[in-house]
This record gives sequence, structure tokens and C-alpha cells, in this order.
Amino acid sequence: MTLEQHLSREFLSVVEEAAIAAARTMGQGQRRYSDQVAVEAMRKAMDALPMRGTIVIGEGERDEAPMLFIGEKVGRQLPEHPEVDIAVDPLEGTNLCATGEPNSIAVLAAANKGGLLHAPDCYMEKIIVGPAAKGAVHLDATPKENLQIIANRLDRQVKDLVVIVLDRPRHEHLIEEIRSAGARIRLISDGDLSAGISAAVRGTNVHAVMGTGGAPEGVLAAAAIRCLNGGMQGRLVPTKEGQEERMRTMGITDPRRIFTERDLAPGPEIIFAASGVTDGAFMRGVRFFGHGARTSSLLMSFSDRMIRFVDSVRFDGTPDVVVEF
Repeated sequence: MTLEQHLSREFLSVVEEAAIAAARTMGQGQRRYSDQVAVEAMRKAMDALPMRGTIVIGEGERDEAPMLFIGEKVGRQLPEHPEVDIAVDPLEGTNLCATGEPNSIAVLAAANKGGLLHAPDCYMEKIIVGPAAKGAVHLDATPKENLQIIANRLDRQVKDLVVIVLDRPRHEHLIEEIRSAGARIRLISDGDLSAGISAAVRGTNVHAVMGTGGAPEGVLAAAAIRCLNGGMQGRLVPTKEGQEERMRTMGITDPRRIFTERDLAPGPEIIFAASGVTDGAFMRGVRFFGHGARTSSLLMSFSDRMIRFVDSVRFDGTPDVVVEF
């Protein structure tokens, strides 16, 4: 039985539970509390699953948020259960959830043991593209060079391209280079994982993601990109004392190494699951009704080459519930 057959629906339920918990705090302006309830809901749901799970990519150290920490064991942990490596972001876009803005999601990626990169919670320089430019762009090339390559692969001009960049002071020079090359930019305040997925799907009018974001989101993005047949390169950017040493203990001896999507998520079996907390390009946010909630989710499997868009309605057990479309 493949990992997809064994656990895909269970992982879907995990992200749905986290999304529902976070959505109940949406718009309340308490980003840390929103993150905390998503973490708690995700941990509780995962601990009930028939697996020997290990969190290999978690969040929390970088911004002192509550976290599913790296190395944490999740699942029922019985000997007969499969070993699974898991990367999580219980609430991607905590600020987006706190303010009620679009594109906040609950997300995880899972793979067979050794199937996801073990990396410290630091930053990562990234470039993400769709299938047409896969393997053609390079992180050490200039933005102008990469944009010309993407345009050539898509048979269009650079001025027709849209690049997503996180709106951060560290990206001022990158933004200038992209604009001087002639491409258009969509600046986002948070949510570069959702942006990466958009770049790998045709018809979204997003052709690349460039800049530096979180390494946890980078590994999660790589898992999604592999399922979508897109391309990605990333390089870890340690900014705190001790992060390079931790990289070495995790087997990353070259701090300047450029990772591809296959390096970041090398597993032959990969599951990617995400559920909308607030409305986004692919998924609607959680909608509550009198005695239940409706979720919109994305479930992808690399080995089975399957992408599912899932709309679920959950009841709270009250009789005579009325469900509205």
C-alpha cells in the first residue's frame, strides 16, 4: 500500500481541522493566538493517525511562535505503522488570518522517511517557475536573465510576465531589477507558499516567484512543485548565530549550496495537503453555518500523479442541520 493510499485522506483531515481552528480567530488581530490554535489542532489530529511520524520541517524558532518543533514525534507510533517525514505550516499567513486578508492556508507535506530535506528554521533564497521553465532558470543568474529565459520558454515577451515578490525592505534591489527588466510585479505582504503554487499552475497569470522567504515554506513549496511538475531552486540563508552549525549537524556542509525541488523533496512518495483559512486563488476560506463548517482544500500526490480539489462539509452532530451551497 502506498503512502497516498494509506494516509492521504487522513492528512486532508489534519489540514481541515487546523484551518477551521484558525478561521474561528480570523480578523481578531491576534496572529500568535491564531497560529497557536492551528498548531494545537494540527498536532491533535496527527497524533490520532496510524503512523510513526517525525516533524522534519516545523516553524516557531524564527519568530518565536508556537510550533510543531523539528524532531517532534507525531502519530500513534506503533511498530506496524509506516515511518513518515512531515513538513508543516499550520497557519501560513498568520498576519493574513489576523487581518482577514486573502491567501491564509493550513498546509503540510508528507513523504516516506528521508523524503524531505531536514533544515533549520532560517530563511531561504528562492526562485519558482512553472513546467515550461523548469531546469532553465538559475538562482545565480540575474533577474533579467531569468526573466528572459522564462519569456522565451513561454513564447512571450518579458513585459508580459508577472512576478510575485514578498514586500520586504530586503527586496528593494530585486524589485528594481525586475522592473528595469520590464516585467510586472505583484507585491504580497505574506503567503509566499501560495504564491509558489500559483507560479506552477497555468492560467493564474503568475509566471515566477523570486526573493527570500522562510525555509520551511521552501520545503513545503518544493513538495507542491514536484506534484505540479514545476521548477524551483533554493539556497539557505542563515541569519542567526548557530544556524550554520545546525545546518552542518543536519548534513548540509555547504551553506552556499543551491537546492532544486528534487533536493528539497526527494521522496518517491509525496503528499501535499492544504486547506483555505481565508479566500484565495485556489481555495475558499472556511465558511461557518449554524451547526457546522465548510472547507475548501487541495490534495496532491506525486507518486499517483493526482490532484484533487476537495469541498467538505462538517456537521457538529446537531439534528436537522440545513446545509447551504
